[in-house]
Amino acid sequence: MDYMSILTFFYSQLFVTPKYPEQSCKGQVYIVTGANTGLGFEASRHLVRLGADRVILACRNLEKGEAAVKDIEKSTGRAGVAEVWSLDLSSFESVKEFAKKVDTLPRIDAIVENAGISTEKFKLFEGNESTITVNVISTFLLALLVLPALKRSSQKHNIQPRLTIVASEVHHWTDLPERKKGDSIFDTLATPELSEMGQRYPVSKLMDVFCTRALVERTTSSYPVIINTMNPGFCYSELSREFNGFAFRLLYKLLARTTEVGSRTLVAAALASHDTHGQYMSDCMVEEPSKFVRSGEGRKTQERVWSELSAKLEAIQPGILKNI
Repeated sequence: MDYMSILTFFYSQLFVTPKYPEQSCKGQVYIVTGANTGLGFEASRHLVRLGADRVILACRNLEKGEAAVKDIEKSTGRAGVAEVWSLDLSSFESVKEFAKKVDTLPRIDAIVENAGISTEKFKLFEGNESTITVNVISTFLLALLVLPALKRSSQKHNIQPRLTIVASEVHHWTDLPERKKGDSIFDTLATPELSEMGQRYPVSKLMDVFCTRALVERTTSSYPVIINTMNPGFCYSELSREFNGFAFRLLYKLLARTTEVGSRTLVAAALASHDTHGQYMSDCMVEEPSKFVRSGEGRKTQERVWSELSAKLEAIQPGILKNI
């Protein structure tokens, strides 16, 4: 564990408040996944408030999504802007169907991939451990499937759309121990007796940072889409609903940001400049990722993770890597 990151975490939670979003989004179109609750919901509210023409809330539970839309309309006074689309990241077919709908949009200014899960209970989705399926495989399946639509928007409207992957500062707190336990990282993560589920959420977020960096390394400096990853900080969220220990609840009460304050970081990444392409953002600014990510061993691990993920994505959707 990088102990300096622990100090940075406490400083950020106690003394840094991300800036309230004020930038106009007039005429623009946004997609936010995992948007019926938590950070995605509050980010969607901000985007509607900032004047966006259309904000698509991608949700697994449509009923909760419709309730979120009504709440956003009531608080912003803007009806007919937010809408709900179905997306279940535990299903590759759901991701593919969602991406087909995205492909019909005439304009997209940003897609914020916020949806994720945190659990210490081992189970399989689509043949992989559930956290890895949702937070990594489906997240990048969607990312690569929507890149052609984002690039078309860039050309048609002379804009630089953003693709934002929501990671976390907890990626600092792991070095992916499963990398040492077998030839295949993903196979090891899908094997109960080899898995360290207490570290699974940090591992998934480390893999998100790795894969964002690896993806961007395969683009050019003039790439028409800004791809970044970011840390919202420790926030009140349903993501932590499985964790009810006294120590965690005390930490939550003392340190957690409100969901609205945390959501400002998502909006900042969705509106960020080209300087953030391939970068990790924290507190709305570009920051260095973990020491492990920047190390020689981290570099090797990144290439292993990307190679294995690429093979999985090609198996799910042949030819998908050509979308980059």
